[in-house]
Order: sequence, then C-alpha cells, then structure tokens
Amino acid sequence: MPTANNDGVAIAYERDGLDDAETIVFVEGLGYGRWMWRWQRAQLQDHYDLLLFDNRGTGDSAEPDGPYTIGEMAGDLEAVLADAGVERAHVVGASMGGMIAMQYALEYDRAASLGLFCTSPGGPDAAPTPEETRSRMYDVPENLGEREAIKYKMEPALSETFPEQYDDVFEEIVDWRLESDASEQARQWQGAAVEAFDISDRLDEITLPALVIHGTGDKVVPPENGELLAESLPNSRYLTLHDAPHLFCIEEFLQVNEHLDMFIRDV
Repeated sequence: MPTANNDGVAIAYERDGLDDAETIVFVEGLGYGRWMWRWQRAQLQDHYDLLLFDNRGTGDSAEPDGPYTIGEMAGDLEAVLADAGVERAHVVGASMGGMIAMQYALEYDRAASLGLFCTSPGGPDAAPTPEETRSRMYDVPENLGEREAIKYKMEPALSETFPEQYDDVFEEIVDWRLESDASEQARQWQGAAVEAFDISDRLDEITLPALVIHGTGDKVVPPENGELLAESLPNSRYLTLHDAPHLFCIEEFLQVNEHLDMFIRDV
C-alpha cells in the first residue's frame, strides 16, 4: 500500500476504479478507517477514480503525538493527492471528514467540489453533540469487552433497527473497526481537533459547488448543522434524508450514491 508523507507523518492510502476518470477522494469520520466508504466504493468504482486513505492515528497510517488539528489532517489529504498525482478531485467527507474537506477547500486548490455529509462548521451557532450521545461515545462501561464496547459506542450513530435487522453486516463492521480503529489515545486527539474546529466566519469563502447531506435522525451531529451549512455556503445543494442516522452513508448508501453521482456529473 502506498503512503504519502506530511511533515514526517506517513498517511496510507489506496486507489481503485478507473484510471482516466474523475477522481473522488473520501475522508472518514472520527476514529474510523477507510472501510467506512466500502458501500460507495463498490458502486462508484466502475465510473470514477477513487482514493481512500486512513486519517492520522487510524488504520495503516502513522500515529504521531497529538492532539491533532483539522488543519493538520487537511495537510494529510493534500499529501495524499500530491503523492497520487491528482490535480483535481471531488472531496467527500463525513462528520470529522467533512470538517477536513472544508478546511482543505480553504487552504488548498485541488478540490473541484465538496460532498459534506453529517458535518458541522463549528462555532457558536453550531448545534453541539448532545451530552447523552457524548457520554455513550466516550464513557464506555469498563466491564465490556472490545466487541461490546464498539457496539456500545456505535449505538447513537445507527438507527435502532439496524444492528438486529442487518446483524451479519453489523458484526462485519465491528470486525473492521477492531482491525483499523484509531487507538483510544488517537481517538481523543482526533476528538480534540473536532472540538476546536470553527470556520463559521469563513464559510462564504468556500465557493466550490457543495453537496450537503444530513439525516434528520442524526443523534451525533444534529441536523441543524446541515441547515446552517446549506444556508451559509454560497454554492450549495441541500438534501435531507428523513429519519436517517449519522451513518447514513452505510444505511442509505443507494440514495447517497445516486445523489453524489448526479451532483458530480453536474459540476
């Protein structure tokens, strides 16, 4: 697997799809590895050149000392695109990945468009993660084993019926997370980056075409944040997914992929 270097930090990435097609680079959320995008990868690889990488502290990428910043992780994205020889890419990010995508658009010039899923601009007007959700994500009972701890932390990000209705997929997700999740320390460092993020006074500088998607059932990043982005970005399209949870790119992947494909074709 190739690695890009950002100021001594090795960022692992992989490439899939068509060599001569437009490039989409996917940026995942806090603590998650690039497996998160496998439902997009499976459907879009026949039409696009795809880049997927692990954020610092996650998966096959290095874990430098933290805390991290969203700016540093935007630099990691730039290093990946440069190493891969990509001059223009559609940057798609979910949750923390959406923050990285927006920061990237402000600091670098390779982005052709943005896909901003279940994310927030930060700042005083952003709706914070509910305390009940924060507790579930960070205050895991000590008596739980590794698998059960992951399931416990994921509960707010999924619909209530998903773990039982798709139990085989859910167990696979737990396997992937056990294999590639950020360590607890790196997760805290990524979390510090999310907490400090605030580009609320710079949103009007992001003039790229942007597709904002948010689930109305999101318990992690409240849907008011999607509305705020759609209202503040000068060139945005806004799509709400009724009752969809935070991880709608998994649960509602057919609809998400269709809208992302249509958006990119229009850019």
